[in-house]
Amino acid sequence: MNIQVRGKNIEVTQALKEYVVKRLSKLEKYINSLGDARVSLSVEGDRHRVEVTVPAADMLLRAEESHADMYAAIDLVFEKLEKQIGAYKTKLQRRTKHASPREVAPPLDDLGTAVADDEPRIVRSKRFAFKPMPVDEAVMQMNLIGHSFFVFANSETEQVSVVYRRKDGNYGLIEPDFD
Repeated sequence: MNIQVRGKNIEVTQALKEYVVKRLSKLEKYINSLGDARVSLSVEGDRHRVEVTVPAADMLLRAEESHADMYAAIDLVFEKLEKQIGAYKTKLQRRTKHASPREVAPPLDDLGTAVADDEPRIVRSKRFAFKPMPVDEAVMQMNLIGHSFFVFANSETEQVSVVYRRKDGNYGLIEPDFD
């Protein structure tokens, strides 16, 4: 994420700019696909005002705050942005929870008797609507809901695909091959 810091009636010092970058860079742990952030710092009388606009894939994060101390105003804006991201993630999670869990009967062997409880079995099933999306949006959705994988309809290949988080911090993509 590129962060542009501008000042109005204030000289933006290197320390002030570094503090803004440090605070806003932490937003990337919540959402990977953030656009270029615009930060406006201004002084109006004895109040320090901070305005931040950050475009993301499906939303626009925007917050403003004023305080007697510029650093405190930056902290307050950052907290507002975190709350907006939290609300957005909650909204996305509620959308994916359309299905009610179904109980699955215990597995049976070839003779029709129940298999021992120590063997793995399906204990929950989910259904959700597929929305065609590109791979980068699927990665963002996966990160927003806090899962290590995400099943989606790939808008580029028109196939069901899976993105997943690798142990090295990168992402993997599983695509079907019917050949």
